[in-house]
Amino acid sequence: MRVELMVWGGLALLLIAAETLAPGVFMLWLGLAAAVVFVLLLVFPDLPPIGQAIAFVSLGFAAIAIYMRFFRNKERPSDQPLLNRRGEQLVGQVYVLDQAIVDGRGRVKIGDAFWTVEGEDLPQGARVRVVSAHNMSLQVRGVG
Repeated sequence: MRVELMVWGGLALLLIAAETLAPGVFMLWLGLAAAVVFVLLLVFPDLPPIGQAIAFVSLGFAAIAIYMRFFRNKERPSDQPLLNRRGEQLVGQVYVLDQAIVDGRGRVKIGDAFWTVEGEDLPQGARVRVVSAHNMSLQVRGVG
């Protein structure tokens, strides 16, 4: 077997195996490009080394472009989009002020945690509805 065939075959296997150690789908595409060069050498055994290198680089760019165009960010939408967005989960809920809102800032207790709230000045014990969450702070409005 020719050395070039062993090099391209070995490179293809090495890149594809590297993908299993560091997943990210990037090395896989380069490994597939090396495998195509291996097949090209079987079909065109007189392909010079510069032609092999050009084919590998071109196929690598093409494979990565295909990945970026068709496969990247094609994850299915989550059935729980607010899973790690605790503040956003609280929007629409009504709570009692633990600390009065003075100069636009106050505090509510939700579960076993205290949250900073922002809104119109209201006395302690007033009921407020969470209208949005931003930077670990809840924006609230008084509830009649």
